[in-house]
Amino acid sequence: MKPFETVTGAVIPLLMQDINTDQIIPSAYLRSEGKDKSHGLFAHMRKNADGSIDQSFPFEKPQFQRAPILLAGSNFGCGSSREHAVWALAAFGIQCVIGKTLADFFRENCLKNGVLPILLQDEPFESLSKLVLHANGHESFTVNLELCEVHAPMGEIFCFEMEPFEKIALLEGLDDVGATLKHLPEIKVWEERAKQSLQYVQQEITNVGLP
Repeated sequence: MKPFETVTGAVIPLLMQDINTDQIIPSAYLRSEGKDKSHGLFAHMRKNADGSIDQSFPFEKPQFQRAPILLAGSNFGCGSSREHAVWALAAFGIQCVIGKTLADFFRENCLKNGVLPILLQDEPFESLSKLVLHANGHESFTVNLELCEVHAPMGEIFCFEMEPFEKIALLEGLDDVGATLKHLPEIKVWEERAKQSLQYVQQEITNVGLP
């Protein structure tokens, strides 16, 4: 997993409530693992009823192409736990999702795929939303995970909280296996100690003829 670094760029405002993972990437786009998942990102939401592209949808606007930050409405990523939703966002270029509430499964999938999920309280979220809408993709915002701060163009700073383990894992690019391997020396010490203290277990296994 790539380490998370300070991110600077446009913020895409997608403030609709309860956007689920099937809306983020419809099931028809899950079948081919080798394809660029960004092609399925909001595939239905980006189209009008007649099948034409909805130019008013934020992800279709020129100023938001490859923008690295998404400002999401409440309960974003609800529905099924499909990890493809995060893969599709990351394939588009999203490195950080900011919301008042994010679905639990979606948040976990973000953490496991190097995308920073940020939760803000009501008041700072509303203040940030106003600044993002005013900027309309023409000014850059910066997310600094080390400081746990979001910096707006005019100098406003919005602080957020992260669990220490989650923060370190993102900064160092560690998935669950990588985080476990950081403790390899302690694991080896425990295994050696366990061999000595649990010899009777090995003996019982031998007695019943198990491998």
